Amino acid sequence: MSEYQAMQAQLVGDIAAAADLDALEALRVAALGKAGSVSALLKTLGAMSPEERQERGPQIHALREAVTGALAARKAALEAAALEQRLAAERLDMTLPADAAPQGSVHPVSQAMDELAEIFADMGFAVATGPEIEDDWRNFTALNIPETHPARAMHDTFYFPPQMANADGRPMLLRTHTSPVQVRTMMSQQPPIRIIAPGRVYRSDSDATHTPMFHQVESLVIDRGIHMGHLKWTLETFLKAYFERDDIVLRLRPSYFPFTEPSAEVDVGYRQEKGRRIVGGSGDDEGHAWMELLGSGMVNRRVIANCGLDPDEWQGFAFGAGIDRLAMLKYGMDDLRAFFDGDLRWLSHYGFGALSVPTLSGGISA
Repeated sequence: MSEYQAMQAQLVGDIAAAADLDALEALRVAALGKAGSVSALLKTLGAMSPEERQERGPQIHALREAVTGALAARKAALEAAALEQRLAAERLDMTLPADAAPQGSVHPVSQAMDELAEIFADMGFAVATGPEIEDDWRNFTALNIPETHPARAMHDTFYFPPQMANADGRPMLLRTHTSPVQVRTMMSQQPPIRIIAPGRVYRSDSDATHTPMFHQVESLVIDRGIHMGHLKWTLETFLKAYFERDDIVLRLRPSYFPFTEPSAEVDVGYRQEKGRRIVGGSGDDEGHAWMELLGSGMVNRRVIANCGLDPDEWQGFAFGAGIDRLAMLKYGMDDLRAFFDGDLRWLSHYGFGALSVPTLSGGISA
């Protein structure tokens, strides 16, 4: 056996006996590294005579190939053994429930709607809904706004073409407020009635504080002996719970709405702080001012009669507010258009966690 064959047998045997990848790497460096034994033999080829190179060259190259092959084979065997050992040790129980973190976030408008529903549910109100495509009678006429009434000019209405009138020949439109839900409720159930009607409404208007589609909530109470005192108490209780402050001060100013009589604009006291409006305190105090927040009033006798109820027996109050505006005021947003831009960066900043369910005990905006 030549010295090259003996060297090959020794190296291949050592490689086959390598216990792990670290030991195998040490053998590779000792044989094929820059100062390795096989590399040293390859460097001697340059100093040999042609006859010696012809005789010894093939043997040295065969030694290198044998060592390289043995290293690759042993590495593959060790890696396969390590993988098999790892697979044998690891277990994944597919019967266990997934524990992934909730993805996405709740839009501030949806959060505000949930907050409103929670507050009014505690006060004994139910949530009522109605179609967003409404007929002219429920949207205007039943609410004491006949065809020639100038109050219709207060709403920039999206009307459908005449050929899309309903079975009674009434024009169809995108509702301009959620008041038609009040009409539908009074015509479908007997008093006493206590509801809120949140939902989307549509008007042809667009700027920093108005959009063609926005969200509104209205409240309706119909019962015997209802008066303005009940309205004011309900508004104060609602706003204190919504803004989570006890220093809410309201001011009711005489106003005009066709569907309520008497009618009142409701102002809330606030102060300006770092460019943001902070609700609380009286608008007559130093550093405070009054801000118009919503409209309200006693339900007009004609509206009650139009819905099939006796206005001499039943009275009620109603009020309405923009949900988007309430959210802007509470959470410090200054442009209504951002609500509908679909910008995930805005939503990740102002959005609420998927499990941020408002409760009176845990906090409305928790």
